[in-house]
Amino acid sequence: MARFTKDAWQANLPLFETTRDMPFNRELAEGALPTEKFRHYMIQDAHYLEGFARSLALVSAKGWSADHVVQFTKAAEVAIIVERELHADYFERFGVSPQDFASTELSPACNHYVSYLQATCAQAPFEVGLAALLPCFWIYREVGRAIHATATPDNPYSVWIETYAGDDFSEAVDAVIATLDEVAAKCSARSIENMHRAYRRSSQLEWMFWDSAYRQEGWLV
Repeated sequence: MARFTKDAWQANLPLFETTRDMPFNRELAEGALPTEKFRHYMIQDAHYLEGFARSLALVSAKGWSADHVVQFTKAAEVAIIVERELHADYFERFGVSPQDFASTELSPACNHYVSYLQATCAQAPFEVGLAALLPCFWIYREVGRAIHATATPDNPYSVWIETYAGDDFSEAVDAVIATLDEVAAKCSARSIENMHRAYRRSSQLEWMFWDSAYRQEGWLV
């Protein structure tokens, strides 16, 4: 039987390629992304990562083994602590105070993505929650690698690029992929179908998140 993650990646490859090549990521690689767009992105990403960590914590409680609980509880900790340091660096550069961050609402796309992940991880079975969480890991790594390969020297966003193209993050992604394939091998055909649907939806929301940052999206009403 083909691995679930291989099938999911191939089924959504055109969507990934569209995400990789969208203006936000292309201009980030060129070092030409306007500061205000990246600033908007970083604030929303910090909000998103708190929701993502809560989703990881929810799914960890449903783990099929103690190893699953440990893996995803640690992943939640990393999302909060390690990546918060990345945001703190850019917040200082861009003059974003704790009050500025706290008073900035989640954008519609960020709110949609966080709400979808938390609802799925709370209400759906373990395997479906994992499938919904995987695109954030996997797409970020592959986009980070693509940007790293073409990034201009002295890129102002080099810290972000190095984080997502780095070995530590790559190892974490590989671990999630391995766990999901291990779990999927024991799932029914109906569960696999639901997992594919969850993976697809989160992949779409990844595109929406970057697009909303590029447009500096806010609430229209």
